[in-house]
Amino acid sequence: SFLPPYSSWDAAYERELQTFQDIGDAGEIWFGEESMVRIIRWLERHEVPLDSSVLDIGTGNGVLLVELAKSGYMNLTGIDYSPSAIQLSEKVREKEGMSNIKLKVEDFLAPSAELSGFDICIDKGTFDAISLNPDDAAGKRQQYVRSLGRVLKPQGFFLITSCNWTKEELLNEFREGFEVLEELPTPKFCFGGRIGNSVTALVFQRK
Repeated sequence: SFLPPYSSWDAAYERELQTFQDIGDAGEIWFGEESMVRIIRWLERHEVPLDSSVLDIGTGNGVLLVELAKSGYMNLTGIDYSPSAIQLSEKVREKEGMSNIKLKVEDFLAPSAELSGFDICIDKGTFDAISLNPDDAAGKRQQYVRSLGRVLKPQGFFLITSCNWTKEELLNEFREGFEVLEELPTPKFCFGGRIGNSVTALVFQRK
């Protein structure tokens, strides 16, 4: 799963938006179907109430929110810094008839004041994309962690899926204000006789 650098996302979503308008296809699902299933299974296994407020950070085409809505979740918000991504997710939302999904253009590194009080925050690849930013990636990662602390309620859950960071690295990145609850199983790959993970999925809880 190669993620393009942060700056090229808008262009990528421009193309996907055009494709959706032409053929009704929502485009790439980053990390594939199984990562969405993994997130929803975790929420169900922990009996997270269906009226919990959920924020999808870097929602992209909004497909995860549609799947959450189909699973019965009612209080769903998606943000993306790319206006094209939000336009695309609005079209996907309309096509699926999911009026309970709120969508906003937001830069998570400078979130607006009304973006707060969420029970659950979900990130599939946005932290990765921010980490690839050539302009002060370390500072942007710290800002991400600060923003997360602002938008997520105390005791709230943060589910992150990453293809750039190991479990140990993520534990280090989110050590300020968050504790890890569990690692979710992800597909393994084998290279040169050594088994590794191409994807890391962790659940944190805000202290």
